[in-house]
Amino acid sequence: MPELASREHLRLLDSLVCSALEAAGRPSGQGIDLVAVTRGPGLLGALLVGIAYAKSFSLALKAPVIGVNHLHAHLLACDFTAPIEYPALGVLVSGGHTHLYDMPRPCEFRLLGRTLDDAAGEAFDKIAKLLNLPYPGGKYIDILARHGTADPRLFSKPYLHNDNCDFSFSGLKTAVALYVQKKSFAAIDYTDFNVDTIAQEIKDLCATVNDTIVETLLEKTRRALRLCPGVKTLCLAGGVAANSHLRRKFSAFAEDQGLKFLAPAQNYCGDNAAMIAYAGVTWAQKGLMSPMDFEAVPRGRNVPDDFIVNPLFKE
Repeated sequence: MPELASREHLRLLDSLVCSALEAAGRPSGQGIDLVAVTRGPGLLGALLVGIAYAKSFSLALKAPVIGVNHLHAHLLACDFTAPIEYPALGVLVSGGHTHLYDMPRPCEFRLLGRTLDDAAGEAFDKIAKLLNLPYPGGKYIDILARHGTADPRLFSKPYLHNDNCDFSFSGLKTAVALYVQKKSFAAIDYTDFNVDTIAQEIKDLCATVNDTIVETLLEKTRRALRLCPGVKTLCLAGGVAANSHLRRKFSAFAEDQGLKFLAPAQNYCGDNAAMIAYAGVTWAQKGLMSPMDFEAVPRGRNVPDDFIVNPLFKE
C-alpha cells in the first residue's frame, strides 16, 4: 500500500531519527559528518519522504549527503561478514529484485542479468499467499520445506532454455497456482502456525518450490560466473538470502568453485539502515557526494551514477 507506507514514513521518521541520535549520545547531531539515504529503487512516495528529510538534515548539519542505490548496498553488506575480495560476483535476491552483478572492484557494479517479471522473493510470497501462509511468505515456505521432500519432476525450472542471465518466475507462480487449484488444499489457519498440524503434501510442495527457485538461481549464477573470469568472492544478498536452503546450496557451490562465499547475517539480509550507512561511507571515502538536487528513483528505473566530487574531501 504505497500511500499508507508514505504516510507512515512521514509520521514516524522524525521521532525515529531523534531516538537513534539519543541512543548514540548525539541528540543534536553533533559529530555527524555524512548523511546517507536510500535513493531507490523503491516506492516513490516513501523515498521522497526519506530524501526530503535527509536533505534537510544535511543542510542543518552542514554535512554532505549521499543518495544510495539500495541494491548495491545489499551486496556491500556482505562486508559485514568478512571483507569482500575483488573481483566478485553479486547475486541479489529480494522481494522486488533478482539481479546478477559483476563487481570488479569496490563501488563498481555491472549488471549481468535481472528478472523480466516477478522476482524470486515475489514468487515466494505470492505462492505462500495461495497457501494462506503468514507474511512474509518466503520465510514460512522455507520453514515447511525443511520438513518436506522436493519432487524435481513436478515443476520445470523457469526460463532456462536460453543463453542469458535473466530471470522469469511468473511461469512458475502460475504453474504452482494451477497445481494448488487442482489439489484443492484446505486453507492453513496461520493464526496458530504449527508445522506439525500442516499436511505432508503441503510441506513437500514447499520443498519443491524452494528447490526449483534455488536451482534456477544456481544455473543462472553458473552462467554469470563463466562471463567473469578471475572472480574470487561469491556475494549473496537481499531478503531472500535469509533462506536456509539457498544459503546452503550457494555455499556448497562456492566451495566447489574455489570461491569465497559471503552473505550477510540474517538480520542484515532485508532492507536496513546499516547497509545504507555503510554504502554511503564507502562512496564518501572515494571523495564523492550527491548534488543537493538528486531525485528519488522508483522501482523499474535505473539509479544514475551521478555523484560529484566533495570539494572538502581530504585523503
